[in-house]
Amino acid sequence: MPIRINNINLDIEEDITILKKKAAEKLRISDTSIKEFKILKESIDARKKDSIKFNYALEICVESEKKLVNRIHNKDVVLEEKFDEETLKFGSEKLDHRPVVVGMGPSGMFAALLLARNGYRPLVIERGENVEDRTKSVEDFWKTGVLNTESNVQFGEGGAGTFSDGKLTTRIKDKRCQYVVSEFVGFGAPEEIAYSGKPHIGTDILKGVVKNLREDIIRLGGEVRFSSKLEKLITKEGKLKSIIVNGEEIPCEILIMAIGHSSRDTYEMLYENNVFMEAKPFAVGVRVEHLQSMINENQYGKYANHPRLKAADYRLAFNSETEGRSVYSFCMCPGGEVVAAASENRRLVTNGMSNYKRDSKNANSALVVTVGPEDFKNESYKFKQKFQSNYPLLGMEMQRFYEELAFNVGGSNYNAPVQLMGDFLKDSVSNKIGNVKPSYRPGFEFASLNSCLPNYVVNLLKNGIVNFDRKIKGFGDYDNILTGIETRTSAPVKIIRNDEMESISVKGLYPSGEGAGFAGGIISAAVDGLKCAENIIKKYKNLN
Repeated sequence: MPIRINNINLDIEEDITILKKKAAEKLRISDTSIKEFKILKESIDARKKDSIKFNYALEICVESEKKLVNRIHNKDVVLEEKFDEETLKFGSEKLDHRPVVVGMGPSGMFAALLLARNGYRPLVIERGENVEDRTKSVEDFWKTGVLNTESNVQFGEGGAGTFSDGKLTTRIKDKRCQYVVSEFVGFGAPEEIAYSGKPHIGTDILKGVVKNLREDIIRLGGEVRFSSKLEKLITKEGKLKSIIVNGEEIPCEILIMAIGHSSRDTYEMLYENNVFMEAKPFAVGVRVEHLQSMINENQYGKYANHPRLKAADYRLAFNSETEGRSVYSFCMCPGGEVVAAASENRRLVTNGMSNYKRDSKNANSALVVTVGPEDFKNESYKFKQKFQSNYPLLGMEMQRFYEELAFNVGGSNYNAPVQLMGDFLKDSVSNKIGNVKPSYRPGFEFASLNSCLPNYVVNLLKNGIVNFDRKIKGFGDYDNILTGIETRTSAPVKIIRNDEMESISVKGLYPSGEGAGFAGGIISAAVDGLKCAENIIKKYKNLN
């Protein structure tokens, strides 16, 4: 088992080649004793702008690793535990049919990959197009405003993250995280994501990675069907028997449900099929755009243009005691653009996207405010259809209500409502653009964002901007751009499952990933998909 060494620092001007020597010093051995050496993590410590440092975690292989770790007694020196799919034990129950995976986002992809590698020959169904055709549909929407409701930024191969930033940061601590990253590298992602403290693949590269992963699933005996929509579950005595896909009934006893956070009609179908779910909190707000050069200067000071430093990011949060809520930055995209991310007709929603180089002029981030089940109930009088207060999809209906307002405020053509930050703070509709140009396509309309967001969200956004301007000088400058609206921060529901990750109401149904309410990004969704597949492998024989 290799040794992990944390917290080895280099000054910005120190050469990375001295890391091995520093590792040996920390282990109190000679560097010639190190058999293997690998960077696990690289992060930037820019708290002191005049003394920026790089912080590293390293993996080291030497003789008698366990004895050495015990002798060192240093909390920064530990044995590294890794996920190994070869240690999985197969179950004894017989499958009559191959497992089905619904959704080709990170959760579905990695669940299908693990099943395929272990001889289960999964069938993957995805309502959207493959990534090549999906890219064309998305670009057409951004150019013309003509939306394909079945294949868009939310639906299609790769999931919503494909047309975001491809960020791989996660807060979960799971041995499978490094496995997921390693697989991405193997399928064509940059090698640096294996050790970068804030790894990202970028939309441009992620498209190829996703395609390569799909082809490996097929090579291993799996099948992937695109433009294939799950329409109904057929159950008997609480057990899954078959599914309806594009009007065709397919026998199915095991189904991994990895639908993503925007499959609203699928949520409704599951509810009608008595799949137990609960409303859960999420966040709503806007996208903010600044000049990337301003963010770089604030974060890196005199080193803003240093060749070892890439486009800077930020992470901000403000808790309001009076409101009892938080406003925070979310899905920050350095050197990126704000994108149209609608999936339903006459409803408008935004997201952020960056390519690998992150070299666009603007930085963007969501600025969002937490909302929860009590808000959904309080807002429900505004919805066109009346729902009972215990309806688990009230949060989804709240999303729909404000997205429809945003669509109308933007001109009813998928142009986004835009306001200069200074005008937003003083409740004025903007009439011209300053030094920050909106990046959203297909276009924008000057409008008051308080006409398509709840008042409490608008008020907390204003308080948050004032607070954030104290932390990043220029954050609250007049010409910065706010684009509405952001509502798809996470799933509005949680599909309840047991300890074996199986639905508590339908035997054979495994809710997985972000759409099921159990993940919050590419890595955590992929990990959740792996865990669902592992539970199936532990219970059932493969099909070989």
